[in-house]
Amino acid sequence: MSILTYILGVPLVAAIVLAFVPRNFAVIMRFVAIVATLISAVLAVVMFARFQTGMPGYQFDQQVDWVKALGISYHVGVDGINVGLVLMGAIVAFAAACCSWEIKSREKEFYILLLVMAGGILGAFASLDIFFFYFFHEFALVPTFIMIGLWGRGDRKNYATFQITLYLSIGALLSLIGLIALYTQIGAHTFDIPKLVEYVQDPAHQLSAKSQNFIFPLLLFGFGILVSLWPFHSWAPMGYGSAPTPTAMLHAGVLKKFGLYGLIRIALPLMPHAAQHWVQPLAWLALGNLVYCGWVAMRQKNFNWLIGYSSVAHMGFVFLGIATLTLVGVTGAVLVMIAHGFLAALTFALSGYLYQQTGTLEIKELGGLLRKLPFIGTVMVIAAFAACGLPGFANFAGEVTVLFGAWSVPALRVVTVLACWGALIIGAVYMLRAVRNILHAEMPSRWANIVDAHLWRKLPFALLLAGLLVFGCFPRLLTEKISPSAQPIVDMANSVPAAAATATADLRK
Repeated sequence: MSILTYILGVPLVAAIVLAFVPRNFAVIMRFVAIVATLISAVLAVVMFARFQTGMPGYQFDQQVDWVKALGISYHVGVDGINVGLVLMGAIVAFAAACCSWEIKSREKEFYILLLVMAGGILGAFASLDIFFFYFFHEFALVPTFIMIGLWGRGDRKNYATFQITLYLSIGALLSLIGLIALYTQIGAHTFDIPKLVEYVQDPAHQLSAKSQNFIFPLLLFGFGILVSLWPFHSWAPMGYGSAPTPTAMLHAGVLKKFGLYGLIRIALPLMPHAAQHWVQPLAWLALGNLVYCGWVAMRQKNFNWLIGYSSVAHMGFVFLGIATLTLVGVTGAVLVMIAHGFLAALTFALSGYLYQQTGTLEIKELGGLLRKLPFIGTVMVIAAFAACGLPGFANFAGEVTVLFGAWSVPALRVVTVLACWGALIIGAVYMLRAVRNILHAEMPSRWANIVDAHLWRKLPFALLLAGLLVFGCFPRLLTEKISPSAQPIVDMANSVPAAAATATADLRK
């Protein structure tokens, strides 16, 4: 049995176990959730360490037929594209379980949903079958709605639950229509992604340009809504601002990467003609994330909303990297996905701690907290530097790689210049200003009794920060794994037959 099955299965089994635990044993429930996610995270580290760089194909592969008539099978495996995502997802799940101390009611239901969400996320990134790829995502998405509705905070949590449910349901429906259309049009009678990729490499089996131009936009905008692609982004800041801390950490940090991963794994290699047709519109939409959402972040007065818009803005780098259709750009996009997972989880964990101590995240009501919270304050400063793209953090390595990839495409150079401005100037303004207003200046007297994190509560912050620093100082740990697996995807995305290439050129004119 593959180690991946254990990584995604342990949280799901733990959720089943908790269903039989009496609800008055809250300590046991929390203990089981932490231990289950810890085991999953340790196994993910072992899997990452044992991954053989440069080895062709998928590693830790396991396939079991489920519905042979439809070509559906439980198929898991990792290559350079998703090995880092599985590692990051498992670590963030453990950190989220550690940060769930704010939950004081209905603990049994909360920890069951948290474990189901973690298992679904890991299953989505490990799956090599389109059916289970989508199934695991929905398995993780439904708990998000419930957790915001039941344990969310703020007067607008019900409206936030409605909005996030509406947007993400529409995105999931569009992507489902696209995936079903892909299955029916491609004619391979299988949902297995490696078999589909191998099948379309034969020119006789490639999708027609008409089919690609119908299916690709469905996947682009369906997955794009799930990732908060501008202008379909407004659900994210409100949803994260109302969500309990562990939910925001898991969704913003990990689950939101599902759509990006789907574009890279499925849309680019299987529909190259449509991909080349849509890259320029995608690049300009990515600029909306980077610049417009950055501007909106500058105007936020609530810290949770600020980091929510910051999270949406950072997704622009990934879309821009995908739009380059170059090895450097796609490698950088995957690296940004991993780095942002650690960063988003870290910043929402910080906001959760501040809310638990002060009862508010209104920036104007805070101030001078570094005096009372030296550890939390220091981590917040470091997280702000990482969000600004400071060298030494994984975000810098990913973002600069994306920008180099975008600059290498002459048609994207204007977008690249504007993206640099949005990332370096706008991002620095809103993050550093938030740090100044929250941690420095005069501290209101009502915060005199707040306390800094003790040793156990420091663990998730230290773990997430370590992920940013390790992959920031040694990005080759990821890039050497990503590039060999990204190369075939980039080659297929650029392998448009001569007739189709001429048609695409005519459309661009």
